[in-house]
Amino acid sequence: MPNKRQRPWALLVAATLGGCVQLGPDFQSPRQGWIDHWDSDALAAASTQQPQPDQRQWWAQFDDHLLDRLIGAADVNNPNLRIAALRILEARAQLGIARSGRYPQVQQASTDALYLDRSQYDGSPALDSSAWQYGAGFDIGWELDFWGRYSRAIESADASYFAAQANYEDALVLLRAQVAQTYFALRTAEARLAIARDNATLQKRSLDITERLFNSGNSDELDLQQAKTQYLGTLSSIPELETQVAQTRNALAVLIGEPPGSLPELNAETALVPLVQQALLDDVPANLLLRRPDVRAAELQVAAQSALIGIAETDLYPSISLLGTIGWSASSLNGSPQTVSLGAGPSLTWNLFDHGRLRNNVRVQDARLQQLIEAYRDRVRQAAREADDAATGLTKALERERILREASFSAKRSLTLASAQYREGYSDFQRVLDAQRALFAQQDGYLLARSAALSNLIDLYRALGGGWYSSQPLLDPTTREQMRQRTDWGDLLDEPPAPPAQAEAP
Repeated sequence: MPNKRQRPWALLVAATLGGCVQLGPDFQSPRQGWIDHWDSDALAAASTQQPQPDQRQWWAQFDDHLLDRLIGAADVNNPNLRIAALRILEARAQLGIARSGRYPQVQQASTDALYLDRSQYDGSPALDSSAWQYGAGFDIGWELDFWGRYSRAIESADASYFAAQANYEDALVLLRAQVAQTYFALRTAEARLAIARDNATLQKRSLDITERLFNSGNSDELDLQQAKTQYLGTLSSIPELETQVAQTRNALAVLIGEPPGSLPELNAETALVPLVQQALLDDVPANLLLRRPDVRAAELQVAAQSALIGIAETDLYPSISLLGTIGWSASSLNGSPQTVSLGAGPSLTWNLFDHGRLRNNVRVQDARLQQLIEAYRDRVRQAAREADDAATGLTKALERERILREASFSAKRSLTLASAQYREGYSDFQRVLDAQRALFAQQDGYLLARSAALSNLIDLYRALGGGWYSSQPLLDPTTREQMRQRTDWGDLLDEPPAPPAQAEAP
């Protein structure tokens, strides 16, 4: 077996006898064995598997037409999604650059014309004392893909292209989850504001009663001040909730590419915060994790970097090229001949004295590959953690919601009883104040628990990669036309083919 010092010569001989080779490692998936058998008790409790749910549009189960329209608007207008689409076009152009390496890399044409006037030197106006001399030439150089430099470059660019598509799908997943969470956060804030206003109205009525009783001498000032304190405390929460509503509306507007303060349809339509008990999944959790766009993008980045090692290794070996040239020259002098010259032959260049620069570049590329492998494995573990955390959060939030729902019913009944007993003189006003305070706290807590359950449900869909597909074109017609007018894009602005991972998804 040849040692490392003999390896370049051995490869050179093998390549000469057997044809071209590809240096560098072939891509191997960095996937670890545990993912194929991964399951989560929390996920099993928080989800149910159905044969035909459409995970690509998980928000449809909320049956909220306004949410559907908002997500559709975000698909068209969100700037981050547009940038992700433009990066796909950039990757397509980079792939075209890599593919050009299959063809001659040096192509140079030259022409020249020279005017000669000999009469300026000897002063004789002899015939043919001046003339034109013409020449043209064409050189071509084609570096053979002897070591796989250009095939590895195409392999790397191809993986980067599909990684850009996966990143676009990841942007879709994140965007749709953000729109849904922001929309339901707005509905929760509106519901909390309504509860605060209702309780403020109720407490204002109690304050008016105690004020009349105090003025008539039938109540002491303590009841009046306590009622006033509770009313003003509830009233002070309203501006904060109004601010939250306005800021959430603005955040939602920006997400869908609109200026702050727009979206009048949110005023025309109101909806309750839905409560969904379980997530609907169309596959086992392990497969869903591996289908996540960011996980696929991380794996494709490993593939792209793996090919770069091969490109770096080709610099260690000679570059073999085919060179050719053709030239033509003529003169306007009578009887002067026209000459045509042809030349062709191989060329070999080898950087033997690089002082370790090329070999260290291979090591740099290999270290970067290992970094991406570790990043991929961490991404998979983080994806599993996000899914498990969201499933646990959904289960526990639903438990809390059921408890607080019953507590809010009891608080409402307590206020009714306390008010009746106070009017009949069987209890003091403090019990009414306590019941009002408990009612407000329990109703507000119930809304927050319901919102937390919904937020965890959306997080679970996001963690499992739901919402990755869109039927919208990558570019809107206006942007597409603007780019066509600015630059000759050829057919690159047409819709790209679907990546293999997307074609496998239901």
